[in-house]
Amino acid sequence: MRGYLLALAVLGAGFAVQSAPAEARDYPFCLQGRDTAGGLGDCRYSTYQQCQATASGTYNSCYANPYVAYSEQPVYEPRRRVRRSYY
Repeated sequence: MRGYLLALAVLGAGFAVQSAPAEARDYPFCLQGRDTAGGLGDCRYSTYQQCQATASGTYNSCYANPYVAYSEQPVYEPRRRVRRSYY
């Protein structure tokens, strides 16, 4: 019996090591309406068409995720040349 438990533990550890970490991602489109929970709604759609296909036949609608649409974009700053004098 101990051998089976040990083998199960080793097998479980092997699967845990091989699993990939979850990717944090902000999706650009959300689904909201009477059929979704409160708050922002269901924000897990990469394209507007995906969201519309899910909303089809329900009392839900799609809109742009405000956290993605109005987030600050990084500002590009060119590198400055450093003048060096060798005197």
